[in-house]
Amino acid sequence: MTIDESGFETLAEQWLERLSRALEAASDDIDVELLGGVLTAELEDGRTFVLNKHAPLRQLWLSSPLSGASHFDHAEGSWRSTRGGRDLASTLVEDFARAGIVLDLER
Repeated sequence: MTIDESGFETLAEQWLERLSRALEAASDDIDVELLGGVLTAELEDGRTFVLNKHAPLRQLWLSSPLSGASHFDHAEGSWRSTRGGRDLASTLVEDFARAGIVLDLER
């Protein structure tokens, strides 16, 4: 089911804020900035993750130095990759684990 623009904005902002809090709690070695619907997380070694809202398509877009670029639609209560249907939370937890950071998105 497609969400309307207002629903997308609410869900996307909630997700970005949740991720921002989880990253800040995970490590003091991550520089986290959430501004204007764009979350940037720079690791101590300079690798940078970017997750942003893409309102025209009602998607979240991820740029990861570990798994590359992905687009996510909201479906069945979670954000799912447009290629393969992988869950955004699982993707982020795995990527940050590969970078040596335990990310808890259950908070």
